[in-house]
Amino acid sequence: MTSTNDSTNTERNSERNPGPLAGIKVIEMGTLIAGPFGARLLAEFGADVIKIEPPGKGDPIRNWRVLHNGTSLWWYVQSRNKKCITLDCGSPEGRDVLKSLLAEADVLIENFRPGTLDKWGFSREALEEINPRLIISRISGFGQTGPYSKRAGFGAIGESMGGIRHLTGYPGMAPTRVGISLGDSLAAMYAVIGILMALYHRDVRQGGGQEIDVALYEAVFSLMESMVPEYDQKGVVRERTGAILPGIAPSNVYPTRDGKYAVIAANGDAIVQRLLKAMGREDLAGDERFASNEVRVRHMDFIDGLIGAWSATMDLDTCLNVLNEYAIPAGPIYSIEDIFRDAQYQAREMILDVAHPEFGTLKVPGIVPKLSKTPGSVAWLGPKLGEHNLEVLKQIGLTNAQIAQMAAQGVI
Repeated sequence: MTSTNDSTNTERNSERNPGPLAGIKVIEMGTLIAGPFGARLLAEFGADVIKIEPPGKGDPIRNWRVLHNGTSLWWYVQSRNKKCITLDCGSPEGRDVLKSLLAEADVLIENFRPGTLDKWGFSREALEEINPRLIISRISGFGQTGPYSKRAGFGAIGESMGGIRHLTGYPGMAPTRVGISLGDSLAAMYAVIGILMALYHRDVRQGGGQEIDVALYEAVFSLMESMVPEYDQKGVVRERTGAILPGIAPSNVYPTRDGKYAVIAANGDAIVQRLLKAMGREDLAGDERFASNEVRVRHMDFIDGLIGAWSATMDLDTCLNVLNEYAIPAGPIYSIEDIFRDAQYQAREMILDVAHPEFGTLKVPGIVPKLSKTPGSVAWLGPKLGEHNLEVLKQIGLTNAQIAQMAAQGVI
């Protein structure tokens, strides 16, 4: 049942860190990952984010992955600092409410398939008429234009067509995926970058509102480094290479005596000389096979074998201590259990304990980036479905009787 009791989060909201985006009003429409993650980033730095969900259902991410009493633990992170309302945007009453919200908003962020808002009467032209200062951030699989624009496109498809899946895995084996929703999160970050640039253009340059068009596949494609000119000029098609860094050596994953792995990135001329000293192989300091990256790449198997044989003689901690002593970039491969115990994560407040009425406190990821004067904060975790209906709808002038009638009609 949709909740209309907003007292709990309202009390916590009074303690919220204003943040650099305080006073910026954001309407979040969309589900799951890309749009909601972008709105979460804005909310962490003070933006007043109102998340709109369908009545009785809510965002499907409320029920994804590991659940506690029927609610996803992911939900509490993805929707922190947001005010959640329910609204049937397909109904006349719902459209009227949405118009009122958008008229006072600075930003609309959505990740529907292109054309969805148009069906509800909120075309680009209509939105500009409602609020000419509105910044509209659209995230979709393939963008708002082009022959694929109407196709459904989740993050997995964006990762595949953006190029990263082709590079992920080992030679001769099927492509694999990164174990997170990378494409969605990248698109969300580009959306936030676009929003911040558009806010600057609007408020500093007096340029008015505009539309930001982010495609999942393009967000991934933007990370593909030198692949375009390499293919254009040399016909090079980069392929899966496992744990190595193609064309750069040495940089790989090396075994240790206790069955773990050290990531060692000694891919610099001075660094590799320090690595030889750390390994007790000063006899190789003048060996031409280590002279430059261009030469090292040709002897990558030999060099990796040498490093791997050395690392396998020690436990991981001992190996990393030696490497750190010689200022060689190296580190362990962390599970979430390792992260919880790590002193650097603790010192940087990257795992926060946040108050919650059901859990007492719940550990959640910290804030990125760190701002010295206007840091972000987490004031509350993901709200109940419709938790802020009363607060938000009263702010746009609706009475208790009108709100109750909308609830009875299933509009909220």
